[in-house]
Amino acid sequence: MVNETKFWKEIRKDTSEHKKRKPRVVPAFTIQALQENTVVAKPPRYELYKPQPAKPSTFRKFYEWGVFPIALEKDMYGLKLNWKVNIEDLDFHHYLPLFFDGLTETEQPLKFIVEQGISDMLEHGGPKILPVVPQLIIPIKKALNTKVPEVLCTTLKTLQNLVRSADCVGEALVPYFRQILPVLNLLKDRNVNLGEGIDYAQQKGENVADIIQETLELLEIYGGEDAFINIKYMIPTYESCMMN
Repeated sequence: MVNETKFWKEIRKDTSEHKKRKPRVVPAFTIQALQENTVVAKPPRYELYKPQPAKPSTFRKFYEWGVFPIALEKDMYGLKLNWKVNIEDLDFHHYLPLFFDGLTETEQPLKFIVEQGISDMLEHGGPKILPVVPQLIIPIKKALNTKVPEVLCTTLKTLQNLVRSADCVGEALVPYFRQILPVLNLLKDRNVNLGEGIDYAQQKGENVADIIQETLELLEIYGGEDAFINIKYMIPTYESCMMN
């Protein structure tokens, strides 16, 4: 025989325990979100200005395999990069994009090798540089997208040297502004959000925003008549250094 008092006591007990049960966290926009005692998970937080270090570069792999015709020496003045062949005889379609791929490297001696190697090839490349420009866009974009201050400074200075390295290189870069300028637009006035990079920049006598401005001005100067309007399209706050 069921006792009515005990029966309702058990019912109330079960109901109370059900109410106290912790809600289940479920993904948004799913059928689970319609179930009882559930709560939708919060969207992941996206750090727009947070540095995103790149994975080990292809340059690093090739260097470790010893396929580059270079030798690294150290003397009383520091590290020195020696080429085993004439730089003018190099296959620029092969080597220059690989060295640009290494712009994401921050460890020594890789960083030194990349910077010096690119500098040497841009200095001696002459007419061999222009045909390779399309192959350099993805490595440049990848390096800029890391938002790592040290990598940004190195890449922007390399971009400046590239623009000045040979005739028509600046004009050849204009069609690719949509790929390489978005990060510059994002960080152009965001020094305070570069974290430890400010210390790096100050120690080197560099300022990321200043280098971005210098780079944009060089892109305008060497980019021809269509350069400014394409820069302005991607970076609305940019003002011409030539019209003013």
